[in-house]
Amino acid sequence: MRRFRQLLVVVALIIVAALGVNRVFQKMTATSHPSQQTTQTTAKKTAKADTINWRKPSESKPYPNLDKHPNAWLDVNTSRQRVYIRDGNNRVLYTMYCSTGTGKENKTPHGTYAIQGERGKFFFNQSSGEGAKYWVSWKDHGIYLFHSVPTDQNGNYIKSEAEELGKTAASHGCVRLSVADAKWVYNHVPYGMKVVIH
Repeated sequence: MRRFRQLLVVVALIIVAALGVNRVFQKMTATSHPSQQTTQTTAKKTAKADTINWRKPSESKPYPNLDKHPNAWLDVNTSRQRVYIRDGNNRVLYTMYCSTGTGKENKTPHGTYAIQGERGKFFFNQSSGEGAKYWVSWKDHGIYLFHSVPTDQNGNYIKSEAEELGKTAASHGCVRLSVADAKWVYNHVPYGMKVVIH
């Protein structure tokens, strides 16, 4: 009986030791692989960043009041697929998701331009089979535009195209914006405002 008790004590000690070693191992694994934790965190952030609502404003804060920023301009970054509203001191006031032109034929022209007099609430291009809402011209008087994500001829948004917003170049040369952002540009961006595409 005494040996049986000793055996039970030894087994209990082995079990307790094994549990303790397992906890220590788990802590060591968690702290010795910060890159794994970073990768998981980055993956979560990327998944969140991939959920762009193409109907709503790009940011949760209000759009800038351009009356308070008379030297504001539009900075279109084709590699990042972003439009930055900058003030006269180059400070970013607001960031919008965009999709610019694809390939050589449909590439969005780089350079410095200005908002032109032409703008409208809707257009449809028969040859491309796409239209858009809230368009504002910045080059060639109605050829190169800021406008909403694409629509069909009836003004219904083309979801497959809209979901590319902010992720990849997808247009025929224009700068596509979310519906809310395009409407804001249509309503607030003045004639003559500088546009830089790069």
